[in-house]
Amino acid sequence: MKKIERLLSVLKKKVVFIQTHNYPDQDALATAQGLKILLEHYGKQAVVCYKGEIDKYNTIKMIELLKLDIVPIDTIEFQPNDEIILVDCQQGNSNLTEYNGNIVACIDHHKLQDQVQYLYSDIRPDVGACATIIATYFTENNIPMDPLLSTTLTYGIRMDTSMLSRSVSDLDLKVYCDLYKTANHQILRQLDTCTLKLKDLDMYYNAIANLKMYGSLGFIDLGENCSESLMGQISDFMLTLREIDIVVTHSYRDNGVKFTVRSNRIELDACNIIQIALDTFGDGGGHATMAAGFVPNIPNHSVALKISSIAEERITNYVCEKLNWPKEKKIRFKKIRQLLNSWTPPESLA
Repeated sequence: MKKIERLLSVLKKKVVFIQTHNYPDQDALATAQGLKILLEHYGKQAVVCYKGEIDKYNTIKMIELLKLDIVPIDTIEFQPNDEIILVDCQQGNSNLTEYNGNIVACIDHHKLQDQVQYLYSDIRPDVGACATIIATYFTENNIPMDPLLSTTLTYGIRMDTSMLSRSVSDLDLKVYCDLYKTANHQILRQLDTCTLKLKDLDMYYNAIANLKMYGSLGFIDLGENCSESLMGQISDFMLTLREIDIVVTHSYRDNGVKFTVRSNRIELDACNIIQIALDTFGDGGGHATMAAGFVPNIPNHSVALKISSIAEERITNYVCEKLNWPKEKKIRFKKIRQLLNSWTPPESLA
């Protein structure tokens, strides 16, 4: 049986719910939209739902320009026998809130989390974007795709692989090239030019000022209530610095501590780093180059700082061991704010 035939064989109800991870990104939304249209092609009614706020500006524009039909999950009253398909996430993820419905299937591209027995699963950790996987369902079954969906999946792939530069596989490249031929390039250009809002610059300023460097490892306290999407953007920005190979950010939000990890070093798997950092008191997962985690039930920012200190110590020990850094290198961090305060501009700039 083809994958789509196997998936359809486990779906017994007319209406199917497609759930993304909390605070969905472009890849999750693109995958969900692709699956929705695919199921509707076979006579199913599909509802895409998500938990959390969508506050990243280019994601909001994506929903608007590509006409994505999505519903906040808290507006749905699930029944125990409602069928749910997870996309771009798995049961056991810290960024997935489970509801009363029956999770019957999972389509994802992250490492296998728990040994959950889905009725149907297509989990491919070697693929850079989940949108790539759902696109193959169309091509393998000769199902036509309109330009709007081609654009949606193209954008999902390019964003989750950082413009085809991160964790990209041969399949990602092939699918992207095929989709790009029929995508709306004007919409893609619009999406590429709306990534930040003016107020986001305040968080970038605070991130730069609070960056702590330990060798090529950077830690950033982003304070309270930094959105998940902005945490990821700031992390990616910091990796553009020549002196940084690994960056870890954290923010106290949703009564817990949210972490992101980005790594440019082959020896340092971001997914392993977050799992080591949060062992016993939190949960995390992701890819070799990017990962995230969450520690729940933290009463205040003071406790959050203690948690982040433990995580930083675990990460620095792990990085020292993996890279054979000398122990004396661990003595102290340097804060960029201190460097800025002591910097004297040359006369040409004064």
